[in-house]
Amino acid sequence: MDSFRVLVVDDEEVIRDVLKIGLSHRGFEVLTCEDSQTAMEAIGGFQPHAAIIDVMMPGEDGFQLSRRLRQNPDLFILMLTARDAVSDRIQGLEGGADDYVIKPFDFDELVARLRAGLRRVRHDDHAAIQFGDLMMDDAAHKVSLQNTAITLTAKEYELLRYLLLNPGIVLSKVQILQHVWGYDYPGDDNLVEVHISSLRDKLQDRSRQLIQTVRGFGYRLGS
Repeated sequence: MDSFRVLVVDDEEVIRDVLKIGLSHRGFEVLTCEDSQTAMEAIGGFQPHAAIIDVMMPGEDGFQLSRRLRQNPDLFILMLTARDAVSDRIQGLEGGADDYVIKPFDFDELVARLRAGLRRVRHDDHAAIQFGDLMMDDAAHKVSLQNTAITLTAKEYELLRYLLLNPGIVLSKVQILQHVWGYDYPGDDNLVEVHISSLRDKLQDRSRQLIQTVRGFGYRLGS
């Protein structure tokens, strides 16, 4: 049984009820809110491990709420959107979301993505991982560059960790999707590209020499 706490924010009562009942039956502890303001008031006492957020809500929309919740780098954020445009998905991911599901969604797929996002793979033999001036303290779940702390989202952290454990090895987008997202992810290449781009920005890798693009193959951590 899962013991994770999930915050659901959606202005549609039917969606809130479906997710609360379904996720509760899967062993999750669920708190539902109808808007961003209610969610922000409740989050302190609930302390969720994950948040499922609808994009289109009255008042503050899901994109804005996601950016506010991103202050907690360990919170897994999954966006619900009825808009299938790539630009909308990229906006959500760049705003701090880790994943997205398009409405109407398959409940089993949503649970699979939620569980994959919550999964934290920890290996004691990799408690500290270093590559040049880049340091990952896996035990403390922290990353620093030249002794300066770097704030990453949950998926950015997992992606960087995967690269750090495979320095110099070209990793395909399919490999990255399967490893970082935890299963045969049915998404598109934009998901990897957006997270790689965000990592490069946060690691000041403007020359793309740290995270290198190998055209036609994928990415590798270089010197």
